Amino acid sequence: MKQITLGALLCATTLTAQAQRNAIEFTEFDLDNGLHVILHEDHSTPIVAVTVLYHVGSKDEVEGRTGFAHFFEHLLFEGTENIGRGEYSKIVQSNGGALNANTTQDRTFYYEILPANQLELGLWLESERMLHANIDIDGVETQREVVKEEKRMRIDNQPYGSFQAEMFGRVFTNHPYTWTPIGSMDDLNAAQLPEFMDFYSKFYIPNNATLSIAGDFDPEEAREMIERFFEDIPSGEEVVHPTVQEDPLQGPIVDTIYDNIQIPGVFVGYRMPGQTSDDAYALDMLNTVLSRGGSSILPKRMVDQEQTAIQVVSFPYTLEDYGIFITLALANGDNSTDVLMTSMDEEIAKLQAELIDEESFTRALNQIESTFIQSNSSMAGIAESLANYHVYYGDANLVNTEIERYRNLTREDIQRVAREYLTEDNRVVLHYLPMSMQESN
Repeated sequence: MKQITLGALLCATTLTAQAQRNAIEFTEFDLDNGLHVILHEDHSTPIVAVTVLYHVGSKDEVEGRTGFAHFFEHLLFEGTENIGRGEYSKIVQSNGGALNANTTQDRTFYYEILPANQLELGLWLESERMLHANIDIDGVETQREVVKEEKRMRIDNQPYGSFQAEMFGRVFTNHPYTWTPIGSMDDLNAAQLPEFMDFYSKFYIPNNATLSIAGDFDPEEAREMIERFFEDIPSGEEVVHPTVQEDPLQGPIVDTIYDNIQIPGVFVGYRMPGQTSDDAYALDMLNTVLSRGGSSILPKRMVDQEQTAIQVVSFPYTLEDYGIFITLALANGDNSTDVLMTSMDEEIAKLQAELIDEESFTRALNQIESTFIQSNSSMAGIAESLANYHVYYGDANLVNTEIERYRNLTREDIQRVAREYLTEDNRVVLHYLPMSMQESN
């Protein structure tokens, strides 16, 4: 056995022991209205993270009214019946805390990080958001402009910023993943106040939410406060999420996008299964071999050796129902996007033809174990992980055990998913070129 392999295995053993020593203990229960509660007690730092995950994302929107889930991420900081307009953030910050929210295709997530003695404040704020949010024309008009400005800054005026919309719109044709969380500004402009009110009453209900708290608190006291603030909130009708099956992609789908950029790039997306599938874990391991770390395949060849690219990245964009395995490269000098594609395809073909060596496999597992541990190194991270595992997998204890799903993978699994999913007929290729090249063509 080579020394590097022995060292890697010793590293894996150390990480395993560390993960076992730091097992995350938690309790969970349901209120009568369907609100699921998860509590992780940790007195190492005098803070508490109060989080609420609503199982609603852009996939729950209807065509012609896209962007609602992300819009509500903004709208629900406007205030409530008992919190003045614009006061929500000020209350948290004046009490020494921080807050934010984010939206994906599958969920909307809100959180406050507060001093430990302000748990009650955080619970009150989130109960207000769930029951008494102001859905009025003033807030709607204000947040319409906020969302428009966000789209201009993060997408319209950002190099390659349209990539997500361009890719998802081609990889998916029937599933609502075909549009992205930012949605359509025309849809938001056309929507009337009753539609926003209906969206709130349909999705912002306790039986569609998970309250996850991590930090320095007493669980019994926390439970009493939770029941006081949340148990009288009425439940709503059961939320039924779309279950749309996509036909095979029948690619390759190849397009050119002329953008306000200086450096040509190529973006490749392969449709993959949802995040809970075993194959999604194997693709994540494959991705680690492909582009994560200094010795990974694509950067080593294209950036270091050939110097055809200034950057090469791959990542599995995993979602609840499906995902997209993405590889992208930005050209160095006069190299064309076709040159980049050739190198990327050749390296993927090697993964399909041959098993990766044991050292690369062990190194990839070590990287994943390290990331797994680091992802739960903060109270906010733990609270979010617990909520995610409960909602998507039905098992919050994956916060401790998910790494076993990676350890059960084999080199043969890596080769199999490369052959099954990273194929030409299952991909979309977007060549991003500068506007000046369009003018010259």
